[in-house]
Amino acid sequence: MKKNEHVLLIDGMALLFRSFFATAVTGQFMVNSKGLPTNGVQGFMKHLLMAVDHVNPTHILVCWDMGSQTFRNDVYEDYKSNRNAPPAELIPQFDLAKEVAEGFNLVNIGVPGYEADDCIGTLAKAHRNERKVTVLSGDQDLLQLLDENIDIMLLKKGFGNYQTYTKDMFVEERGITPRQFIDVKALMGDTSDGYPGVKGIGEKTALKLIQEYGHIEGILDNLDRLTPSQRKKIEGDLEMLHVSRKLAEIHCEVPLPLSIENAVWSRVSDSSISYIEELELKVLRRYLLSAESLIATS
Repeated sequence: MKKNEHVLLIDGMALLFRSFFATAVTGQFMVNSKGLPTNGVQGFMKHLLMAVDHVNPTHILVCWDMGSQTFRNDVYEDYKSNRNAPPAELIPQFDLAKEVAEGFNLVNIGVPGYEADDCIGTLAKAHRNERKVTVLSGDQDLLQLLDENIDIMLLKKGFGNYQTYTKDMFVEERGITPRQFIDVKALMGDTSDGYPGVKGIGEKTALKLIQEYGHIEGILDNLDRLTPSQRKKIEGDLEMLHVSRKLAEIHCEVPLPLSIENAVWSRVSDSSISYIEELELKVLRRYLLSAESLIATS
């Protein structure tokens, strides 16, 4: 175990979307002189850099979705089909966010056919035996990855506010293991991802059933012990239950380059400052100057 090494895995999509919609609702797109909206990118980098100050990692990787179609659409055609297309002002910021991350010497990771969550899961599980891993996201689905040496930091409202989970904290709070959380999701479904689970089974019932029977197989082996209503719902939606289980689980075997030598984090450089000035990322520049002044006076 390399106790001095700490990997921070960033859910780039979660940070970018959160940052964009936080300011887009009031029309603050922060368009630069080239006509390019920058509100999402600036918030994305501010979230990222504040998390870096909080975690103090030795390595950072930023994970991204690479298009809307993944292997989950082969499992279930309507997966995420309920989501609206991204706003026009957000679309150019997908590539811009990656470019800005590279300008800060950060490593971007993404594989067509997989989601950012899958890349995060693959990296987290691959590195947890050798070094501490922290995941930054706003997506509770990632809580299923909690394990020894893997923590999850969920973004809360505003900047620099997090709800940090360890495996033990999750078990104490929810009364289930992180792996069992996958089966809870399979039963209750996920409206944001567009899969229904078992119709009529909500979060409370799903949680209670998994706490009592351990996993979906345990429930199916004990259908005669369920209430007539629960049994009818599950038997009537058995196929969708198994499909939902496949959709809910993060795939942790994405073909990724697992070497992290290029992901070593160093302080923000003068070239990074020049880069954000060139792109007219004024909010981000103000934050960096403020952060530098706080470091200088501490």
